Amino acid sequence: MEISSFLKPFLEYLAYERGASEHTLRSYRTDLESFFSFLDESELPTDPRVLDHIHLRLFLGSLARRGMKKSSMARRLSALRSFFRWLKREGVIRRNPAKLVTTPKFSKGLPRWLTVEEAFSLVEAPEGDEPERVRDRAILELLYSSGLRVEELVRLNVGDVDLREGVVRVMGKGGKERIVPVGRAALEALRAYLKIRESLKPRDDSLFLNRRGRRLSARWVQRRVKEYALRGKVLKPVTPHVLRHTFATHLLDAGADLRSIQELLGHSRLSTTQRYTHVSLTGLMEVYDRAHPRAKKA
Repeated sequence: MEISSFLKPFLEYLAYERGASEHTLRSYRTDLESFFSFLDESELPTDPRVLDHIHLRLFLGSLARRGMKKSSMARRLSALRSFFRWLKREGVIRRNPAKLVTTPKFSKGLPRWLTVEEAFSLVEAPEGDEPERVRDRAILELLYSSGLRVEELVRLNVGDVDLREGVVRVMGKGGKERIVPVGRAALEALRAYLKIRESLKPRDDSLFLNRRGRRLSARWVQRRVKEYALRGKVLKPVTPHVLRHTFATHLLDAGADLRSIQELLGHSRLSTTQRYTHVSLTGLMEVYDRAHPRAKKA
């Protein structure tokens, strides 16, 4: 019994039962295949019924010797935990060996984000009325306005946008649906784009289309965001996820509560959203200085 033979059905389980995105599936495949390769190269057992926590610790040790970051090691261990948990559920193994392996401790870095001026420079970088520029402006405005993950953005269909109500219906992680409001500037950009969308000769109902009239890929959007960051003279590294962080940080700075931001972002845990309290500390201190009687200068 070869452990690698279970990779395909496990990925199918993630895709069809858990609603995992293509990006998530690629990550799982990469992480698990690296473990399978380690077993082969180290001449260790490849039968899942024989593997135990010692083999997993040896794998993590090999990653550490190669200089892998603890955060990346933790991600690979998380993938192995999910994989072995599924193997146990399917009756392939009796115990999950990954449960006995401690996650490498690492300090999570604070989310990177843009100032209001930098965000405006980025979203206004696509200039002109060419169809592709109009599309790109709508993409950037929507990412900043609604804090979508890039995978959520590219999965949008035309029917998911309600211009009258000013909302979009988003399918998030794990197939969880949520309704997210869209700001005035993003609505205007979407209206302009939908007027010229037919010129891209759509082949399906995808909202954002490439030159061939097909759905854009997440990787294409990531490259495009970087290009427009350079055009907008934004000197920080920018990705779609940085715009998501920026959305949350600016809301928190403006006084929005964490629970509301959690709902908008589609976080399952409030602790994930609480990371933004650190990057917003400056804004919160300014509010404190203005409002608290004992903080006011004489």
